Amino acid sequence: MTNLSGRWTLRDETGAHVVPFDLPGDSITALQAAGVIPDPYWGRNELLVRWVADRDWQAERRFDHDGSAADLVIDGLDTVAEVAINGVPVLSAANSFRRWRVDAGALRTGENTITITFRSATRAADALQAAMPFPIPYAAQNCPIPNGNMLRKVACDFGWDWNLAVAPFGLYGRIALEPKGDRIEDVLVTQRHGDTTRVMVEVHTTAQEVVATLCEEKASAKTESGVARLEFEICNPDLWWPAGLGPQNLHLLSVTAGTASATRRIGLRRLDLVSEPDAAGRSFGFRVNGHPVFARGSNWIPADALAGRITPEKTRALLQSAVDANQNMIRVWGGGRYEPDWFYDLCDELGLMVWQDFMFSCNLYPSTPDFLAEVDAEVRDVVARLNHHACLALWCGDNELIGALTWFDESRKDRDRYLVSYDRLNRTIETALKAVAPLANWWPSSPSPGPLAFGDAWHDDSSGDMHFWSVWHEGRDFDHYRDVKPRFCSEFGFQSYPSMSAIRRFADPADFNIAAPVIECHQKNAGGNARIAETMFRYFRFPVGFENFVYLSQVQQGLAIKTAVTQWRSLKPHCMGALYWQLNDTWPVCSWASLDHGGNWKLLHHMARHFFAPVTVVAIPQGAALELRAVNDSRVPVALTVDAFALSMAGEMRALARLSAQVPTDAAVPLAAVPLSDLRPDEVLYWRWTGPEGLVGEDLHAPRAWKTFDLQPPGIAMNVAPSGGTTDITLTARALAPFVALEADVPGRFSDNAFALIPGQPRHVTFTPESPGAALRLTLRDLHSATCVAANPPETP
Repeated sequence: MTNLSGRWTLRDETGAHVVPFDLPGDSITALQAAGVIPDPYWGRNELLVRWVADRDWQAERRFDHDGSAADLVIDGLDTVAEVAINGVPVLSAANSFRRWRVDAGALRTGENTITITFRSATRAADALQAAMPFPIPYAAQNCPIPNGNMLRKVACDFGWDWNLAVAPFGLYGRIALEPKGDRIEDVLVTQRHGDTTRVMVEVHTTAQEVVATLCEEKASAKTESGVARLEFEICNPDLWWPAGLGPQNLHLLSVTAGTASATRRIGLRRLDLVSEPDAAGRSFGFRVNGHPVFARGSNWIPADALAGRITPEKTRALLQSAVDANQNMIRVWGGGRYEPDWFYDLCDELGLMVWQDFMFSCNLYPSTPDFLAEVDAEVRDVVARLNHHACLALWCGDNELIGALTWFDESRKDRDRYLVSYDRLNRTIETALKAVAPLANWWPSSPSPGPLAFGDAWHDDSSGDMHFWSVWHEGRDFDHYRDVKPRFCSEFGFQSYPSMSAIRRFADPADFNIAAPVIECHQKNAGGNARIAETMFRYFRFPVGFENFVYLSQVQQGLAIKTAVTQWRSLKPHCMGALYWQLNDTWPVCSWASLDHGGNWKLLHHMARHFFAPVTVVAIPQGAALELRAVNDSRVPVALTVDAFALSMAGEMRALARLSAQVPTDAAVPLAAVPLSDLRPDEVLYWRWTGPEGLVGEDLHAPRAWKTFDLQPPGIAMNVAPSGGTTDITLTARALAPFVALEADVPGRFSDNAFALIPGQPRHVTFTPESPGAALRLTLRDLHSATCVAANPPETP
């Protein structure tokens, strides 16, 4: 094999710019490294680099070859591009989601030249739109660069309400010459489970004569009708489980055909989508190895706006953070990309179930024969590549295309035309999926009430999966999350500012103002800053200074999502999933993410670790009382003891109740109702619980807005002690200190954050830096100091 990755040369159509171009990589990163453009993430530089997408560019490199017959293989070619070897065209491509294999017949002995001509994405998209038989609208409110829906390219490259818009190009996977000869293409794996003691595994591939091994079993087969079919019977299999429910056992499948070989890691599991008509409407949830699983998780967007900056190591850290916050599912959103193979390997290892959208989002799309043929090839290619992964829980046709039919004047005025066009696209996707993986779990769209149902799944909570955006986009209060009873909520969210460590990566202190142009450039949702500030007025006394505003924005984001998750978890089995929007960011920006760009935990993520705990106790308002409910997502019953207290602003506690309960597996059960009249005007409800094997937890609930309570100066004392590469921090308080938050001036992770500090209950926190030995400076914030004291928060060296 001849590897063609590495150093190339990139030049624009005018000849004005000739720069080194490392492949795999993207154009923007290369041009920044060469000094042609500034850092697109800093300030308002995004606007200064959009011109790059408006030109054609050519990449070139020279290489030696022996001239023997070979195929050129390319993955992740973005997007409209022609490839030539020694001046002879060998590939014309226009789909960044497909793999390409073409004959490299123009090779010669000795030195060869390969070129990739990247056509301007903006010109190509505009030309395709102009050629449509009728207009195909795109979401202009998200995409400053128009007509991205014309190209099979990452939709958010054209901008989104959390992403910059620069429409990069490049090549993000392998590029190589492979000798002609024996080859194993895709390996299709189907599992048929009877009970937990036996599984039949079918393996299909297109090689001529195949030998395979799995779990110390061996099988062989010859090709019949172009396919070699092998079957394994595995008795008493070691099963794969989602995170928190059991081990992630993976077994090596080895396939050999002549001189070619391939391996796949297989997790043996039965993973069912359960969606059936019932008294409320239509259920929606997942069952793994016979066990109903409440999906606790978030939505995944690309790990970086510039694909050349995405690495397995950085991505693993993001996914590990999801697991560390007790998540068991991520939804790979349909406006990004199908991730590379190693991403799904990571999810297999970590026990993260994957809801996989096909890459269509928020726009309308063509249904011309050429477009549908390209979609058919894309879906078959992607499903064949990914089908074997244990983590794959669902293939979903698109993101919000049913709703998009109501968003544009063209489709509102001629709904029949656009609905038929959508149906053609959706059926093409489903047909191609089922042709490759007949037993795959399929859902037509998200949100959707169900197959061939085109209702309003943003407000109808009775059936299928729901996207609930009324709290953010309609400005409703957090308790509005309690007004709906979704069967499965696959999107809901509330924005916050990125952490100060992220803000300092794009703004100078002179820009630390929510109305500053630089800050507004890093807020892509129209009205987002105003909505954050308006919500603060509703719940809190207004913060003192910009940094406290950032802190409080993250507190209220965490409260919003906590309200939704705890409410909906208490409804199980009626509701069987809550995936908040969103896990990660593509660049430093105001957004709905719980992780900053780069992976730092925002306060929401720390709070999610608690409200997503497999076993928890939640407080649900019920008229004139707060009902405590125990939630058990585990596979075994749990005995809990719960103590409830009235907690004053001075930090004084009055015992209200002691409760004991046996909580069945996979259940939510009421424990007791605490009358609101039991709480005095300056008191909140506080409760803690204990269970088997060291299980402990605590929480508090304010029965009204925090701004109505007269918080007292908490007098927080902080003791800091280095400890073998980490830092141990002990905090104490003289009065109740809600939402205590620690910040560090070096990258790393706190073991806990955004907690209530209560007198007489010291809190021990560990900080683990990314780079041990770095000098550490800590900043401490709490609700009182952030909103009541016009002073800098205390710091320690």
